[in-house]
Amino acid sequence: MSHAVPRAASRTEPRTEPRTVLVVDDSAFMRRVVAELVGECEGFRVVATARDGTEALRAAHALAPDVVTLDVAMPGLDGLQVLGYLMSELPRPVVVLSGLDEDGLAMRALELGALDFVPKPSGPISLDVVVVRDETATAPVARATAAHARPADRVVAVAASTGGPNALAQIVPALPGALGAAVVVAQHMPAGFTASLARRLASRARLAVKEASHGEPLLEDHVYLAPGGRHLAVTRDADGVPRLTVDDGPARWGVRPCADRLLDACAAQFGPRTLGLVLTGMGRDGAEGLRAVRAAGGRALVQARETAGVPGMPDAALAHAGADAVVSLSALAGAVVAHLAELPGLVPDASIGASGAPFLPDPTHARRRSDA
Repeated sequence: MSHAVPRAASRTEPRTEPRTVLVVDDSAFMRRVVAELVGECEGFRVVATARDGTEALRAAHALAPDVVTLDVAMPGLDGLQVLGYLMSELPRPVVVLSGLDEDGLAMRALELGALDFVPKPSGPISLDVVVVRDETATAPVARATAAHARPADRVVAVAASTGGPNALAQIVPALPGALGAAVVVAQHMPAGFTASLARRLASRARLAVKEASHGEPLLEDHVYLAPGGRHLAVTRDADGVPRLTVDDGPARWGVRPCADRLLDACAAQFGPRTLGLVLTGMGRDGAEGLRAVRAAGGRALVQARETAGVPGMPDAALAHAGADAVVSLSALAGAVVAHLAELPGLVPDASIGASGAPFLPDPTHARRRSDA
């Protein structure tokens, strides 16, 4: 039985020394642009640049940088080979730069241990190239088909950002094919990459995995990823069938998709039949949504900061909402199954009326565990 975990203050300690960065790219222009952007970012300092994989490994050994930005496609010793060596021999946070036509390489880099990736556009790149802040100090059966699946009456709502694809790659394939719930994921990603992530997860999972489409029914034993750069939520049609909504509404907390929006919607539509999960990431997205889940009587899991690539989101969720359990990455799939088993099933005409009205929590019965 899981023990409730109280809200806790963030334990991130301030860092006084600038974090050192090695910039690796075969393009002299991109090396200069990335180095200039890093130099303008408070708390970081470029110690070296490298034009190929061989130079990168020599610099990594000689300088031991805190962070590496790595072009994924380079001639000779390419970015994936460099990343594999770094993760094996000199593990440290690596941010991969990838073109939109290299989404498969970017997903492979995340699987090999890259902390995050940044799409490399045709023009000047964004300041988001530096996605690691002080929090990186802690970085260290047959698939279901739509023809046989039924509308979900329980849901697992997942919030993830930096480091999330790697965490999802460990959690989703470990879930059973007969989960008895739908899984919806708000993973902070730009447009053009989530379809590739969904395909890679689907190739390994026992559940059906896909990028969410607007208006499609929410089916049990399916995993739905919010499309990159778009919000995902859940509503119900006139017959009470849960359906997904995808929109281009304003960013919240500076991100789209926003996990708070997804968690809020799941809490409103599924109430105590909701399991919220906040994974690795920078910022506080997911904290308010997880609180809404718990206020509606649902359950909440938070990834342990020791196993999170960036613990900002788990820390914020724990401080703001509390949790039923804080769980290491390797144990999260089992925890999802165990906590789903404790959620109530759908009672016909009790939570959802014939009109499709959303669940309205009874404040006298809503479980408010660990709110001390």
